[in-house]
Amino acid sequence: MGFDYKAAFDHSLSAIKAEGRYRVFANLERQRGNFPIATRYREDGSAQDVVVWCSNDYLGLGQDPDVLAAMHNALDDVGAGAGGTRNIAGTTKYHVALEKELASLHDKDSALLFTSGYISNEATLSSFSRLLPGCVILSDELNHASMIQGIRGGRGPKLIWRHNDAAHLDELLSSLPADVPKVVAFESVYSMDGDFAPIADILDVTEKHGAFTYLDEVHGVGLYGEKGGGLAQQLGLSDRIDCIEGTLGKAFGIMGGYITGDASMVDAVRSYASSFIFTTALSPVLVAGAIASVRALRDGQDLRRHHQAQAQQLKDKLRAARLPVMDSPSHIVPLWVGNAVQCKAVSDILLDRFGIYVQPINYPTVPKGTERLRFSPSPLHTDEQVEALVSALNTIWSELSLARAAA
Repeated sequence: MGFDYKAAFDHSLSAIKAEGRYRVFANLERQRGNFPIATRYREDGSAQDVVVWCSNDYLGLGQDPDVLAAMHNALDDVGAGAGGTRNIAGTTKYHVALEKELASLHDKDSALLFTSGYISNEATLSSFSRLLPGCVILSDELNHASMIQGIRGGRGPKLIWRHNDAAHLDELLSSLPADVPKVVAFESVYSMDGDFAPIADILDVTEKHGAFTYLDEVHGVGLYGEKGGGLAQQLGLSDRIDCIEGTLGKAFGIMGGYITGDASMVDAVRSYASSFIFTTALSPVLVAGAIASVRALRDGQDLRRHHQAQAQQLKDKLRAARLPVMDSPSHIVPLWVGNAVQCKAVSDILLDRFGIYVQPINYPTVPKGTERLRFSPSPLHTDEQVEALVSALNTIWSELSLARAAA
């Protein structure tokens, strides 16, 4: 008798379900022009309007009329798809224009567009090990899975430094020979805790040791900085960073990822990164929308200010209700639960009874025992929706006898 493949798959699924971290996808349909409202379709065929509280479309730009118009125009001009890889099918004027726009956004020489932020991290970091012989990559311990995968894919030596600990980074860099190429990879805004990297301190250390810096700004672009170029731009530090990576799928509301930096570095990644070379290019329709979104957020300070104000309002009201909101200086609002089963229970009750959609954040996204709900307030969430969310959470916390924050 041969190996029972189905039994092995079933066993793996049973283990996840027993731990309370089996993922169930809600069947949602966003309502054009009505963000953050969406229609949820239940398995019994019924429908329910819900308020979405966990979208990474942080500013609602995926519903912006100018963005939608640009996408319609591109569809009418060139059709739906890119036709293949940029190497084989040729690039388009939209891709070229967006890369110029992104380079300008970060005040860099050049930019390269990928199909997602995950791919831009994976492709670029894995390429560095080939492009920089003997390269050692030093990674913050809380870096995103895409960065970790890219570092692993390069198969070169790596060192992990304690989260946001510039002194520990200094120790590790001091242990390496001066002539060894070193890449320091970190994020500006860490999405699960909502904390900021001490970018200036990290740059002081990397410059002392002649290291190359790689900054992931996926949760910063569009939301911080004079032009929406991210936290490094807001702090006036972009010129000190060698490679800035970002996404078009969060604050810009579309899809795609990119890197920006020195023209030679960007061209080398373009020439060596398999995930770029062999992947069908983004549809010109998406690229056209991204161009409009990036341009809109260059003058989006009012939108950014309102976004921060709504995030702060939610934090304040959660604290006033003694709900265990985690400290966060950013727009991200994490609410501590600490148990996978309870975290999913809260999420299910919010959706089924109150029409509020937020996904539980469980392992492996966060370590076991640190499960949480992660709220993403937007400028389009109303004060009434904030009040309704806090009221629902307060009720559920009492019903499930969950731990409250200290008075």
